[in-house]
Amino acid sequence: MKDKTIKTIKFFGLSFLEPLLRALSGEETQKNLASFIKKTLFPIASIFLFILVWHLGATALFNKEAEARIEKAKTEQGEEAAKAMADCIASGDVSCQPNTLPSPQQVYQAYIALWKDHLQISEKKSDFKEKVADTNAQREEQGLSPITYTGRPSFLDQIGTSLKTVAAGFLLALFIAVPIGIIIGLSDVLRNSFNWLIQILKPVSPVVWLLLVFMIVKTVITDPNMDKSFIISFISVGLCAMWATLVNTSLGVATVDKDYINVSKVLKLSIGKQIFKIILPASFPLIFTGLRITVSVAWMVLIAIELLAQSPGLGSFVWEEFQNGASDSNAKIIVAMFVIGIIGFLLDRIMLTVQNFMTFSKA
Repeated sequence: MKDKTIKTIKFFGLSFLEPLLRALSGEETQKNLASFIKKTLFPIASIFLFILVWHLGATALFNKEAEARIEKAKTEQGEEAAKAMADCIASGDVSCQPNTLPSPQQVYQAYIALWKDHLQISEKKSDFKEKVADTNAQREEQGLSPITYTGRPSFLDQIGTSLKTVAAGFLLALFIAVPIGIIIGLSDVLRNSFNWLIQILKPVSPVVWLLLVFMIVKTVITDPNMDKSFIISFISVGLCAMWATLVNTSLGVATVDKDYINVSKVLKLSIGKQIFKIILPASFPLIFTGLRITVSVAWMVLIAIELLAQSPGLGSFVWEEFQNGASDSNAKIIVAMFVIGIIGFLLDRIMLTVQNFMTFSKA
């Protein structure tokens, strides 16, 4: 039972709990507890150390900016203005607060404000749906499109939009890169013929991909009801992020043990059965390594692409807060930074779990 539990926690990437589980079962209690402390408590301590350094750095920058403002007021307007500026800063009045790196407490307050804002917007959406429910029912009977809520999205809505964009871009990259990678990997001639093109397109900036996709989409899609910004965003993300999967797939297919291929020829398997029964299973480790890189790259380039494509996701949120210049804008940007990092980490863990599941017999 214990071994099965350990395999399970390893499967889900929770191997740091293994020493604690072994200690609780009486297996080398002291050694396993020491190992658990090193793997768990030390990282927790590092989190508190990070917050302390952040707080001290934010305080130092705040004081430096405050002193600069007071000195400027003294130079330009005299002692009384400098004293008034110092009193204003000490009072916490947002009109005169230094606009610098926010402290951990300010970031937490910004997080609470964003959550409350989400609850208010959700309530407005719910009220709107109730008001137009009868009207939408009539419009549905008449074959008309329903009336939808057009108010501004909340922070959580923007996170959902970004996740939807990344998911669509990842699937696009998967459906393009894996088949092409298999075809190229099966033929040395094709691999050598198209390697130059892959090496040229792989480092192209996401901004360039966005402009290229924009040129094509605006010409091909003329329906005004379609969400062009979402289409442009997810296609740009997919094209920008697919190259790691393409290269790894072709490499994985090309390096399949020749004995496997010879066996398939002896068994007279068709090319389709060779691919799905022999080549793909043998290539899974490299393919999933490429997919994990693709997910990470897709999530990283998403912010810039959403910003330029004006898609209502995290990229737009960060840019709007930067331009807004409100007293809590910097804190909200830091909240978005942590959310982006945490989601990126979780996406990687999900891909690792899927990889463990797909290659479980080899684990």
